[in-house]
Parts: sequence; C-alpha cells; structure tokens
Amino acid sequence: MAQKPSKIREFQKRFPDEEACLTHLMRTRFGERLTCFKCQKQATYYRVKNRRSFECEHCGYQVYPTAGTPFEKTRTSLRDWFYVMFLFCETRNGVAAKEVQRQLGVTYKTAWRMCHLIRLYMGYVDGDYPMGGPGKTVEADETFIGGKDKAGKDDKAIVMGMIERGGDVVTRVVHARTKAHILPHIVRFVKEGSRVHTDEASNFKLLKEKYGYDHEAVDHSAKEYVRGDVHTNSIESFWSQVKRGINGTYVWVSKKHLQLYLREFEYRHNLRKQPGLMFELLLQAFPKVRVE
Repeated sequence: MAQKPSKIREFQKRFPDEEACLTHLMRTRFGERLTCFKCQKQATYYRVKNRRSFECEHCGYQVYPTAGTPFEKTRTSLRDWFYVMFLFCETRNGVAAKEVQRQLGVTYKTAWRMCHLIRLYMGYVDGDYPMGGPGKTVEADETFIGGKDKAGKDDKAIVMGMIERGGDVVTRVVHARTKAHILPHIVRFVKEGSRVHTDEASNFKLLKEKYGYDHEAVDHSAKEYVRGDVHTNSIESFWSQVKRGINGTYVWVSKKHLQLYLREFEYRHNLRKQPGLMFELLLQAFPKVRVE
C-alpha cells in the first residue's frame, strides 16, 4: 500500500533554506513585480547578497520584506519561524515553548516570544464573525479553565464559548458568570433568528424573553444531556479539546494570556475541514499586519 507523502518532507522541500523563506516573504508581500518606491517604474527586484533585502533593477532601491513583520528585528532564522508555524498547524494540542526551545536550540525567551506571536496571528487570520441565523443552531456555554481549585480562592478563569453546529467557534474570557458579562457576547456574535441551545443556567433565560432568540435548554443538573436535537455536545467537545491541550501540552496557562491560547484552538477548530489551508493562511497573513 502506497504511503502518503510526509508533510515534514514537503515542508523541507518547499523551504530548504533561509533564501527560500525570504523569497516567499517577498513574493507574498509585493508580488513578482512592483512599482519602485523611488523611481516609480515597474521593476523586478533582485536579491541582495548578505542582506535580507531585494533591490530595484532600475535604480537599486532596496526593499526589506521583513520590515513591519515580527521578523523585522529577529536574529532567529526565517526558516525556524516557518518551521514553528508548521508545527502549530500540524498538531492538535498545541506546541509548548519548551519543545520549540529543544528543537531549535534557542533560548526559552525566544521560543516563548515566537509561540506568542504565532498565536496572535492565528487569531488575526481566523477573525471573529457573526454565526447562526434563521434555521441554524448555535450552542453557548461557559466553562472554567486553569487554577488549582483551592478552597476559598477563586483562581479559575471563566470562558464563554459559542459554536455553530458544524461551523465555527468563538470564545471570550469573561470576568464573571453574570448576565451582564455573558449575554452581550451572545448578542454580538449570534445572529437574530438563530436557535440557541444552552444548559439550564439562569444567565441564559433572557435570550428568549428580551432578545428574541429561539432558546432551548437541557437540564444537566437533572442528568438531561440530550432532548431531541437540543444539546450542548458540540461546545462541550470543544472544551474537552482545549483542556486536553492545555493540561497535556502547556500544563498551565495564566489568565493574562489565556485568550491567545484559546484563539490558537479556535483557529485549528475552524479550519478542521480544510487542514491544508492552516499553514498556507499563516504564510500569507504574517506580512500583512504589524505587531506593536
């Protein structure tokens, strides 16, 4: 039986060295030809030896494709950056900075920063868009993540999540489980006319009375988990994936950075039906915005 081609070998063939990565970055940002910023002529830009730049064929004006990207001031090779992006897209449960440190031989600080910026870009590429609509079902639920569950100490983070059946998921870290903190997110991301399924929490009771959603709930406290097609199994499944990833890969995540980790899991979930696009979209998105 023929084996599927190794994805790591495909990556190595596509980006064998620093030169290939820099050329990809240049072509993605500016195309094969562009109007020179200095002489204003249509020009092909050629690689400048020993610099991360390309120069105009007419006047010699140089363009640095890493400018305005996380690669601008980094001393880490572009190939290492691309490789870590590749790892993020090929794993289900994330990549720990410690693993990046071991594989690349960089400092932990460098590895952590690389992972942090890649998660940031995953959130940028994925975006947050309204979901649902007439005839569509959205499940909403909150969960607790992290903390040591010490008696008398509320150290767990509260996360609100909404997922369209068979579609995308959106999450938000919230300060409390009150209606004031939960409902605005549902109203913002769930379109009018949607069917909204939740558990029996009182936070959700105004969805029908005040906001006009077709709201139904299952009573988990009474051991009711499914009633016909009313359930919250999709969002519960996503929570399980997030918690397995955090507990198994990251071990612990601070509240300060939890939202970025959630965006990483959102990115992989929302592109699960098109896994081949995960890496490609990141390769296209990196040059387009700047991290301040």
